[in-house]
Amino acid sequence: MSQTAPTSTKTFASHADVEEKQVSFDQLSPHAWAYTAEGDPNTGIVIGDDAVMVIDTQATPVMAEDVIRRIRQVTDKPIKYVLLSHYHAVRVLGASAYRPEHIIASQDTYDLIVERGEQDKASEIGRFPRLFRNVESVPPGLTWPTITFTGKMTLWLGKLEVQILQLGRGHTKGDTVVWLPQDKVLFSGDLVEFDATPYAGDAYFQDWPQTLDKIAALKPEKLVPGRGRALQTPAEVAAGLEGTRAFVSELYAAVKAGAAAGRDLKTVYRETFDALAPKYGQWVIFAHCMPFDVTRAYDEATQYPDPRIWTAERDIEMWKALEDVK
Repeated sequence: MSQTAPTSTKTFASHADVEEKQVSFDQLSPHAWAYTAEGDPNTGIVIGDDAVMVIDTQATPVMAEDVIRRIRQVTDKPIKYVLLSHYHAVRVLGASAYRPEHIIASQDTYDLIVERGEQDKASEIGRFPRLFRNVESVPPGLTWPTITFTGKMTLWLGKLEVQILQLGRGHTKGDTVVWLPQDKVLFSGDLVEFDATPYAGDAYFQDWPQTLDKIAALKPEKLVPGRGRALQTPAEVAAGLEGTRAFVSELYAAVKAGAAAGRDLKTVYRETFDALAPKYGQWVIFAHCMPFDVTRAYDEATQYPDPRIWTAERDIEMWKALEDVK
């Protein structure tokens, strides 16, 4: 497998993304806050009676310090829990900064960390350097959950009920959401995006729409997506769910049709990119995600029901091969 660095014309689209984003810290309810940054990965905060939960950590401890600074502007309660919505490095490598008592994840997420955590860490840092600012602050090794669950787990932060739910596969097989039934606020992780392109390199395309239906069935009135601004009304929540569902469904339908017609991956990529760009091309990280998304969709539609492991070397080979046709 070639380990040659990509040429300047074939560098990941994200390498041209160097502009710092404006951070927002928005209150959604008496207990829920959203840390968002113009399409960069979001962090959710739940403030209970006696403790704080952080949902997704930012990519490095130095980046997490900005989240902590903003939490400390609104509460001095201890940050006892970190919840990992899934295993991707950009979501978990900042965990050490919070010094939590417990790191919570689904058992499926734990299993993915065991299986592919090291490869994912190297892959993601190589793909998107800006999202790993001060990467040297990440401690050696991986972020390991201390509590795992299957299906559902409930925590009580004083009188505040916090439901931790695994509703189905989508962005990954371990996807976890946090639901505050008293406040009707949901933290979706990357199962839902808003004005940002879903990354689907580790996805289950055929399951994802049904998982979104299960989120909708909870009837959240506010929602913090994985990327994009916090959704503050039921209409905005519905738009976020529908936009994510439409992108995933349209991409998979296009790729499946191309594969069924016997076209190769390069051809299917070009056709799918051209078909989706008019509707979704303005979404954040569209050009970055599409090669990974189409490759995974092609795999799922042909011979790989489960996602293959991405490595830094595989990333480069895939990008160079597909971007040759652009």
